[in-house]
Amino acid sequence: MSHRSLRVAISAHLLEPRGVGYRSAGIHTYIEQTVRRLPEVDADLRVTLFARHTLDGLNGAIEQAGTRWPTGRPVLRILWEQLRLPLAARGCDVLHAAAFVSPLLQLRPAVVTVYDLSFALFPQYFRGPNQAYLRIGTRRSARRAARVLTISEHTRHDLHRLYAVPLDRIDVAYPGVDAALTPPAPEDVAAFRHRRQLPDRFLLFLGTLEPRKNLVMLVQAFAQLKRERPDAMLVLAGGVGWLADDVFAEIDRSGVKDSVIVPGFVPAEEKALWYAAATAFVYPSIYEGFGLPPLEAMACGAPVIVSNAASLPEVAGDAGLSVGPNDVSGWSHAMRRLWSDAALRDELRERGLKQAQRFTWTETARVTAAAYRAAAR
Repeated sequence: MSHRSLRVAISAHLLEPRGVGYRSAGIHTYIEQTVRRLPEVDADLRVTLFARHTLDGLNGAIEQAGTRWPTGRPVLRILWEQLRLPLAARGCDVLHAAAFVSPLLQLRPAVVTVYDLSFALFPQYFRGPNQAYLRIGTRRSARRAARVLTISEHTRHDLHRLYAVPLDRIDVAYPGVDAALTPPAPEDVAAFRHRRQLPDRFLLFLGTLEPRKNLVMLVQAFAQLKRERPDAMLVLAGGVGWLADDVFAEIDRSGVKDSVIVPGFVPAEEKALWYAAATAFVYPSIYEGFGLPPLEAMACGAPVIVSNAASLPEVAGDAGLSVGPNDVSGWSHAMRRLWSDAALRDELRERGLKQAQRFTWTETARVTAAAYRAAAR
C-alpha cells in the first residue's frame, strides 16, 4: 500500500545501551527493535531519531539527530524534552514521544507510548520527583495526544479507567521476541549447565529482584514445595533492584537458603540457555505493562507459571499455568505439578512455542506506523 511521505520525529531519551532511569532496559529494547523495522513496514516514512545513544546499521530512511540530550541531572533532561525538543522537531509532521511524556508545547500532532501505569498504581515503588513527573506528565500527554500506544490491552484499559483517554484513540503494539531467543541445542544446554554448576533440575525466575516482582511470596511458596519435594531447587536470576533485602530475609527465615541460587545479572547472550536449562519458569509479578520474560521463556521452550494479574494472562494465553499473585498455596501446588509431571511440561512447552510466535517486532512496527498515519490525519 502506497502512502504519501510522512516525516516523524521520535523522542527517545531512554534509548541507551545500558539504560538509565525508569525501567529503561526493557524500554530501550522496545524502542530500538521498533525503530529498526519502521522502514520495512512503511517505506514512505522519514524518521528523525532524537536520542543520546547512536544506533548502528539503521536504514537510510532514519536520520539520527545531531542534537545532544543533556547528561547529568534528570531536571536537565526534562527541560530539554519540554523546551528544546518541540523546536528541534518542528520540521516534522508527527512527534512520537516514545516514553510516557510529550512536550507541553505541541507544534505537531503527537503520538505517545505508555508502557504501564505502575507509577500511578504503586507509587510506593518510585522516588518522589520521578514519580510526580511521570504521573502528571503521562496524564496530560495521553489526554492531548492524537494517538496513544500501549504494550497490552490491560494498560490500554488502565489508561481509559484512570485518565479517561478514549479507547478508540489507544492502539496496542505488543512487544516482539528477540530472534536470538529460540530453543538452544541440547548439548549447548548441557555444557552451560556444567559450566555454571547448575543442578539437573530447577525452577527459574529471571528479572529484576524488586518488590513488584512478588518474590517474597514466591520464596514462601517454594518453602512449602520443599517440604513435599526435598529435591526442588529455585534460581532467582537478574540484577538486584532496590528494596530487595526483604527477599533475602525471607530466604533465611524460610530455611531454604541452601536450595536457592542467586546468580545475579544475566547477560543477553545467556538468556536462552538459562530458560532452556530450567525445569519450569516462574513469574509471580504483581503488575506488568506486558511482561517480556515469560514470553522469552516460552520462545526458548520453557513451560511457564505466571500470576493472573495485569497483562500477564495476555502474554501466556493458554500456554501456561496461572495463579493469583497472593495465593501462596496455589503457587506451591502449581510448581509441584510442573516439577512432578513430565507430560504436562511437554504439553505446555509445545503450546508456549506456538504462543511466542504470535509476537513479532514487525507487527509492533506496523501498528506504530499506522498510529503515525492516523495522527497525521
